[in-house]
Amino acid sequence: MKELILGGARSGKSHFALTRAEQSGLSLHYVATAQAGDDEMRFRIAAHRAARGARWQVVEESQELANVLLSVSHDDSVIVVDCLTLWITNCLLAQTWAAQKRALLDVFDGLKGHLIFISNETGMGIIPMGDLSRRFIDESGFFHQELAARCARVTLMVAGIPLVIKPIPAGNIP
Repeated sequence: MKELILGGARSGKSHFALTRAEQSGLSLHYVATAQAGDDEMRFRIAAHRAARGARWQVVEESQELANVLLSVSHDDSVIVVDCLTLWITNCLLAQTWAAQKRALLDVFDGLKGHLIFISNETGMGIIPMGDLSRRFIDESGFFHQELAARCARVTLMVAGIPLVIKPIPAGNIP
């Protein structure tokens, strides 16, 4: 099963995803896309590491997401990808976005296990003034739409409360 969890910053996305993964009883994998470019981001990464604990197998990858997912996806695994927003940013800045997006979408249907993708819903605010910021909003919005269409479940997090906006059809509940 593949699912997408969207929400604003500090909406509870990661906590919700980790809890779902831990309740699955499957082998736990975490794919981190963040890069520690400053002290604040180093602090965030450390807090995420502490929250996960030692039971998780962690892979850090800022761009080559398709390759990493192919290497860790197994029928008996749950993989949390945290987060697509940072991955998109990394790829846009490195000018690899089109190729990396295509690579992920090309392997998406063949990925095994339970995948939980986390991303920030960025399209609910004002339109940014800068070219790169506007492109980021556009690319992430279009990508979220494409991914949501392919995922069995989509959940929007608001103030720590999960709102299932695309439920799994009856009879297919894991």
